[in-house]
Amino acid sequence: MGSATVSALKRTKIEHLIEPLLLSRNRLNSLAFRLFATSVAWTFIALPVAGFIVYYNYSQNIIFNFERSIRVHLISIEAQNSGKKFPIKAEYLGETGFSFTNSGWYWQIQPLIKGQGKRLASDSLANGYLPSPRSRNVQELEPGLRKMDTIAPDGQPVRLFEQIGRLSNHPEAPQYSFIVAGPLDLEYAKISAFAWELTIALGVAALGLLVATFLQVRFGLFPLRSIEQGLADVRSGKAVKLDSKLPIEIEPLQSELNALIDSNQDIIDRARTQVGNLAHALKTPLAIITNEATEERSPFARKVAEQARIMNIQITNYLNRACVAARAGGVGRVCKVDTVVKPLKRALERIYRDKGVAISLECSESARFRGEQHDLEEVLGNLLDNACKWCRCHVRLRITEHAGEAGGKRMLEFIIEDDGPGLDANQRQKIGKRGVRLDETMPGTGLGLSIVSDLITSYRGTLNLDTSELGGLKVVAHLPAVEDHCE
Repeated sequence: MGSATVSALKRTKIEHLIEPLLLSRNRLNSLAFRLFATSVAWTFIALPVAGFIVYYNYSQNIIFNFERSIRVHLISIEAQNSGKKFPIKAEYLGETGFSFTNSGWYWQIQPLIKGQGKRLASDSLANGYLPSPRSRNVQELEPGLRKMDTIAPDGQPVRLFEQIGRLSNHPEAPQYSFIVAGPLDLEYAKISAFAWELTIALGVAALGLLVATFLQVRFGLFPLRSIEQGLADVRSGKAVKLDSKLPIEIEPLQSELNALIDSNQDIIDRARTQVGNLAHALKTPLAIITNEATEERSPFARKVAEQARIMNIQITNYLNRACVAARAGGVGRVCKVDTVVKPLKRALERIYRDKGVAISLECSESARFRGEQHDLEEVLGNLLDNACKWCRCHVRLRITEHAGEAGGKRMLEFIIEDDGPGLDANQRQKIGKRGVRLDETMPGTGLGLSIVSDLITSYRGTLNLDTSELGGLKVVAHLPAVEDHCE
């Protein structure tokens, strides 16, 4: 097997695997696409919403803990300075950042009115200065407490809390501004890192859900493919009923389809019986009328006998059409084309041996007709016999298989050509009419092509007449072929 063939097989497998994902006019109306699209829509709605909720709660929790830590340090500094005459340097705050210059953690104590006390600051602030939210008219969160985001002396963003209070409870004691600030960039970095990790986790979860949904749809709808294959086998004659093991939810459908197949076969059998009964019921009186009229020598008797024979021909023709219609509506009727055409070829070459007729045949051994073998023999027998009758010495039969125009169903194309005199356009229009004969010297009733046309129409096929390359008449007939469904 060449590399091109291997590549083609791989592409075929991949296309079959992703078939539910392919968007086409028919695919949009499939169960697989609906189930998968619903799951995709839910995944891309639910996961982002859930992710936003988790992200929002996490970020709020991070900021809440960060602010609570700042306020705890602020309370601790106030507590250490409570009852003192002058501010003292706060110790044991539990945050080492206060001891390192430009660490982002700062505290500051300063009097509201200059000259009423001294100013103290953490070692991290060095010679820097923290602005007072009170001096900038920031609204209070609660009495004496304000919050503000600003830029620290080292240029990094910080969030600070300011509490206005006195060192003692004496009403005339000077008021001080107690400020503690913490670095915002570290907290935002935590939030950003969490957002990135959350995005990756949700992306992996979404991909996993889509893959799981894809496999679930394929696995869940697989029994429908079994039904499709089973019906194709019934229609092609490989099986009589749907016998595959199916899930309990689809078993009622299988039972109903089998009942429908049985009912269809019963209707066909009853129709055949009724047609046979009607044939016997009509032909016997007609035979009696014909015999009685034949014994008479009067013009009236000859007219009655003539019309009785015409009635007999018409009744036979319409009864045959009724049988064909019943057979064409059935399922499971299949025959191989070569088993029909090869015996016909041998028989006609023997019949027209004195004329030296040679029939060339091009037919695939795999071609199969979806219908009764008797009907195919009737169609090809009439067409080939007519070609042998009018040809000089050569008749050609080519049989090919292709997709039909209506619904893409497979059709067999029968092309019968001869090297006879052929027909012009007006003759080709007349020849298909019932009982019309262009040459009264040749034997026949003029019903052959009409019967063939009726048979082909019963199978929803087509019949066309044209001029052959051989010089004579070209007949092109289309009949349904068996469609092989690959597993």
